[in-house]
Amino acid sequence: MTLDELTQGLRERLGDNPNLGATVKFDFGADGSIYVDGTVNPPAVSTGGGDAQCTLTLSKDDFETMAKGGLDPTMAYMTGRLKVDDIATAMKIGAFLR
Repeated sequence: MTLDELTQGLRERLGDNPNLGATVKFDFGADGSIYVDGTVNPPAVSTGGGDAQCTLTLSKDDFETMAKGGLDPTMAYMTGRLKVDDIATAMKIGAFLR
């Protein structure tokens, strides 16, 4: 999938969910990033973006696999495939994506 397709998919998944109360960045390294402004309703989802309250760093391939249910986020975190700088916010966004 392209970064734009992943962004659109994330936008659809978050839909009209209630306010997340934070900004989140999915950092895919050289493959780019997706920025979620969860302080507005509905959440604004775009490619790129600046600093966020929570940054999740992982490969684009791992993100795709996780979104399809093929990679457990907890296992990805425990094995170093997913790095998170704010666990509480990451858990919130994970709940929205289920």
